[in-house]
Amino acid sequence: MESETLATLANSIKDHLSLQSNGSLSASSPPKQPFIIGVAGGTASGKTTVCNMIISQLHDQGVLLINQDSFYHSLSNEQLERVHEYNFDHPDAFNTELLLSCMEKLKHGQAITLPNYDFKSHQSTGPGQKVNPSDVIILEGILVLHDPRVRDLMNMKIFVDTDSDLRLARRIQRDTVERGRNIQNVLDQYARFVKPSFEEYILPSKKHADIIIPRGGDNDVAIDLIVQHIQSKLGQHDLCKIYPNVFVICSTFQIRGMHTLIRDVKTTKHDFVFYADRLIRMVVEHGLGHLPFTERQIKTPTGSIYPGVAFCKRLCGVSVIRSGESMENALRACCKGIKIGKILIHREGNNGQQLIYEKLPADISSRHVLLLDPVLASGNCAVKAISLLLSKGVPESSIIFLNLIAAPQGIHAVCKKFPKVKIVTSEIDVTLDNDLRVIPGMGEFGDRYFGTDKD
Repeated sequence: MESETLATLANSIKDHLSLQSNGSLSASSPPKQPFIIGVAGGTASGKTTVCNMIISQLHDQGVLLINQDSFYHSLSNEQLERVHEYNFDHPDAFNTELLLSCMEKLKHGQAITLPNYDFKSHQSTGPGQKVNPSDVIILEGILVLHDPRVRDLMNMKIFVDTDSDLRLARRIQRDTVERGRNIQNVLDQYARFVKPSFEEYILPSKKHADIIIPRGGDNDVAIDLIVQHIQSKLGQHDLCKIYPNVFVICSTFQIRGMHTLIRDVKTTKHDFVFYADRLIRMVVEHGLGHLPFTERQIKTPTGSIYPGVAFCKRLCGVSVIRSGESMENALRACCKGIKIGKILIHREGNNGQQLIYEKLPADISSRHVLLLDPVLASGNCAVKAISLLLSKGVPESSIIFLNLIAAPQGIHAVCKKFPKVKIVTSEIDVTLDNDLRVIPGMGEFGDRYFGTDKD
């Protein structure tokens, strides 16, 4: 059961992350689309519990929960007079067109106004709630897998399967306590509408699910599998699927918060340096994790044996003057006594690069090299720097290029020419403008870091 679950989840997420034929980004590229999960199941099957468990474990990702119940049609006065004869579990009870419109907008990065449906008055009340798009969107409801148009918006489809007697008991408790209904009306409605609609519309939609969760929120294994796969895939940029030598640090609210500050034009120099240094340290630590290691057993003070590893000792840093010098302190803090060389490359026009100065360790050809430059833009400067290292005898596979942000054009330029060079960055931006500046970017990094900007 669990192995089948894992396979279906992997396939569904893989489909979501499939690349466009060219795999490139441009200024007109749409924002990265959210990962949309549909969670269906019978009434009181535990759908909301499952959703809340997923959300609680995805604490480092933005997760938006959309309930299909918000899209119930408001009842007319005539329908309200005969409300006990109204089937709330029929597909026609929902405003599916509005649901589709809202989901399409969220999928394309647009905010929506979510209806506020009152279960006691059976009306949509107030102006609605403004909702912004998010990394993960969960659409939950009894019939979210019924309409093929809604299903087509989803990247993962889940059906929560719970025993019918347990669902009825939960429904009685929910409708009497939360929605102010009496037990007899709940039982009558269940017999007349809920059970028949489940068998006619909801249960058949089970066949469209990628994964079926028996026992709902009690099935920790299935929920853990869902969360693990989402966490492992959300941090991957599309370019990481094209180039296995590109590594992006898994995004968290801390990382995004630091990027927000260093990208903000209003951020002071002091704060810019502080948060840039934090991000640089994270990039350096991540880059060091790609160095080779040797296994080493040691004895602890308790007399126990610890199976550890030994760091790679033959390494050096090379900073691209001058922005790259901002990364030297972080590298020295992580690698005691590390040698650091320097390269100065002058930009000529949009494509030409001229080497002005270089001072590298004499034995650099026998070392692993951490190339430091906080911004990878067009890639022209990086190609020139890497070419110099290769001319000094450094193997291509021994170079790890560290930067804070990278443009897709720069990644393409470096990876196509040097497929064995590893690139480690904290974020991949959208594109370059006509002046080869990274967009959205963070401005002239060296000027902002060293306080030499004109403002």
